[in-house]
Amino acid sequence: MTTETFEFQVEARQLLQLMIHSVYSNKDVFLRELVSNASDALDKLRLEKLRDDSLDADVSDLHIKIDVDKEARILTVRDNGIGMSYDEVGQLIGTIANSGTAGFLKELREAQDAAGAEGLIGQFGVGFYSGFMVADEVTLVTRRAGESQGTRWTSRGESTYTLEKVDDAPQGTSVTLHLKPADPENQLHDYTSPWTIKEIVKRYSDFITWPIRMVPEQGDGQDAPEPETLNSMKALWARSRDEVSDDEYHELYKHISHDWREPLETIRLQAEGTFEYQALLFVPSHAPHDLFTRDFKRGVQLYVKRVFIMDDCEALLPPYLRFVKGVVDAQDLSLNVSREILQQDRHIRMMQRRLTKKVLSTVKEIKTKDADRYATFWREFGTVLKEGLVTDSENRDAILAVASFATTHAEDEPTTLAQYVERMKDGQEDIYYITGESRQSIENSPHMEAFRDKGIEVLLLTDAVDEVWVDAVGEYEGKKLRSVAKGEIDLDGEKDEKADGEREKQAEEYAGLLGWMREQLDEDIKEVRLSARLTVSPACVVSDAHDLTPALENMYRAMGQEVPRTKRILELNPDHLLVKNLNQAYKEREDRSGLVESAELLHTLAVLAEGGQPKDPARFVKLVADRLERTL
Repeated sequence: MTTETFEFQVEARQLLQLMIHSVYSNKDVFLRELVSNASDALDKLRLEKLRDDSLDADVSDLHIKIDVDKEARILTVRDNGIGMSYDEVGQLIGTIANSGTAGFLKELREAQDAAGAEGLIGQFGVGFYSGFMVADEVTLVTRRAGESQGTRWTSRGESTYTLEKVDDAPQGTSVTLHLKPADPENQLHDYTSPWTIKEIVKRYSDFITWPIRMVPEQGDGQDAPEPETLNSMKALWARSRDEVSDDEYHELYKHISHDWREPLETIRLQAEGTFEYQALLFVPSHAPHDLFTRDFKRGVQLYVKRVFIMDDCEALLPPYLRFVKGVVDAQDLSLNVSREILQQDRHIRMMQRRLTKKVLSTVKEIKTKDADRYATFWREFGTVLKEGLVTDSENRDAILAVASFATTHAEDEPTTLAQYVERMKDGQEDIYYITGESRQSIENSPHMEAFRDKGIEVLLLTDAVDEVWVDAVGEYEGKKLRSVAKGEIDLDGEKDEKADGEREKQAEEYAGLLGWMREQLDEDIKEVRLSARLTVSPACVVSDAHDLTPALENMYRAMGQEVPRTKRILELNPDHLLVKNLNQAYKEREDRSGLVESAELLHTLAVLAEGGQPKDPARFVKLVADRLERTL
């Protein structure tokens, strides 16, 4: 057969070199990775055979086998699972562009400790390449179930690999490692030692549902021994809690999630009655790098009577809990189910409701009992959880109960809405918030001035989803959620006749200027009025109470939705010297053409102050430069 030689992509070569040169202190993980890949291949073949009886594949004894040749220092991990075609080998093994290589390399270089670096192998789907940590050469032979021809892939982990078609490959995949010499000082153990292999399998892969077999060492004069099974194959979710250690749960989580750090929380659920199922769910301790990408795969596996059905069953949990990993094993579903059928199945919908409530109640328990773990959870997953405030009205109260937000009350301690309400000032009727890109920018916003002066607490919301959920929720315990940058603000509380008289006097004094500026800035604003929210800045722009904010408009446009441009309101501070002088000039001059630029500058400064951009940056720069020139 013809052998073809290919070059690794640049990033793949970089990754291989990092692995080979001892980035990972615990090199035992290579065997865990190869066994995990073999287990996945067996799962896929059993499912494929269930769906297609005509598939020409032997499923009578699905297993994983580990072979050792001590003299030649060769270790082989083989399975009789689904296998790969020639094209699939080229796509899945020859290149790792689809495994997030760039992100992997970035995080790998930034990892500060060996445990952090070790945790990255499986997370990015490049576990096969971990074999090069312990081997000078790796050979993969595979044949896809139902096909007659196999494929051999070989590489020394340098710049190239070879591919060739072979006729005598058995069904499944074998990975053969030509091992490096043992080097205990560099944590490179003797992986031809049966004791070492058994210990690694027991530590990492005992829960794998397929038998992992190895032939014991043969003594002198003995007949060839029968292969022994190294793993217990016990489904952890089917065992009682007191029979399973935390370490066993954590290893199952690592196998399912390809995240080799320990989970933040383990959740068990067993439902009995008319519809029985068992669930073992895990809350990760950190967010995956692709959590907000379109291609992110959810991590809940579906089994039916211990038979693996689906790897990422989207119907089991709502999208805002997509970070949860785990296993759900149902007793009464059909083995031959599709994603479309699951979306309509009433049992699945029932399970989703129950699992969702269980996850949220667990998060609430963490929040109540362990502030540090809750802080970790909210830092990693708070943004995605808040999506549920928009999409899941049934569980909105439960989500609000575990949500916390940055606030002007304390710089480092987030607050809940319940805590905010407890601290509200006498006479305060609304919960105030402001949205923006960062805490620093919105704390310095002109919209905050009056609230700061009067000591009124404001929620500081900096996630993109915050622009949406505040409108969807609307109120909390009868208190309306109000943006400090929308509508008219009256912070004086009870009626003050003296203050009312002062405002009426100012409105009369500035009426001419307000009307004239409204005409001059007609393209950009729909109203000019005096402000009750400014104490320091000369002006600010606000949205009407029911208008979309600029950030929300931009969000919709980024999603391809056409949104009409909304004119905003310009508010002036009648106590600011600039505004007073502008009003005086307006009254004294018959020719007000020279004031048009001043009005335009005042409006643009207000836009800049809230983090917006000038409509015409070049013109704004020219106007400012001209003004500076006149003052020098």
